[in-house]
Amino acid sequence: MKARRSPAAKAVAVVLKRARAGEKISQRELAAHLKRPHSVIGMIESQQRQVNVPEFLAIAEALDTDPIELFRQVVHERDSH
Repeated sequence: MKARRSPAAKAVAVVLKRARAGEKISQRELAAHLKRPHSVIGMIESQQRQVNVPEFLAIAEALDTDPIELFRQVVHERDSH
């Protein structure tokens, strides 16, 4: 099984997409804040690209969200499927 399709990787993508949408921030806006191409956010959310820990923290910060809470959501999402 490819890592990006693991339950944990899927959960990260789902949670980050939900958090971004909940803050009403577009992929382009989030990418601009992270100084990355908007395609990176699309690839993360569509599970074509994994997120490393520094990126996860940067995304949480950009969304003004507690990274620990986001990680709890990832674990919950992973375990619920």
